[in-house]
Amino acid sequence: MYRETHALVQELAPEALDVLEISGTKWGERFSFRNYRSVAYPEFDVCKDRLNERFDLIIADQVFEHLLWPYRAGRNVHAMLKTGGAFLVTTPFLIRVHPTPVDCSRWTETGIQYLLAECGFELTRIRTGSWGNRACVDANFTAWPDYRPNEHSLANEPEFPVVVWALART
Repeated sequence: MYRETHALVQELAPEALDVLEISGTKWGERFSFRNYRSVAYPEFDVCKDRLNERFDLIIADQVFEHLLWPYRAGRNVHAMLKTGGAFLVTTPFLIRVHPTPVDCSRWTETGIQYLLAECGFELTRIRTGSWGNRACVDANFTAWPDYRPNEHSLANEPEFPVVVWALART
């Protein structure tokens, strides 16, 4: 997932972007953004909170599955973006429940695309992707496995997505 989503951000010319990260996974350490601000969910509840700033890019990495009101959150993200801004969202799909503090939703590529369209993003300006395979899905049934590159294939099987992401543009 990160190879693909990092490439999406790189296409946006990160050094020219004012960025808000809602997830706290430290994207600001991976890119030299013009300005970078990080807020953590659930302290910053994107379902009800909006900052009085506008951003070129907002990143929510593995957060939206925990939101009780994802539509409200998507509307708030849309409102905090500058004209021409982008929203990068990543979520798990075929992965076990992990309440932090709650675990509510899963989306396919089509599902996340239409959720974001309902939140105000232009349907034709939403790019989606996913990655996973049956071995990774199976490995997550019993425990959070350590990454062991030689233990099983990392080849993508589109019918078994472990993670789904979207880049939506205003």
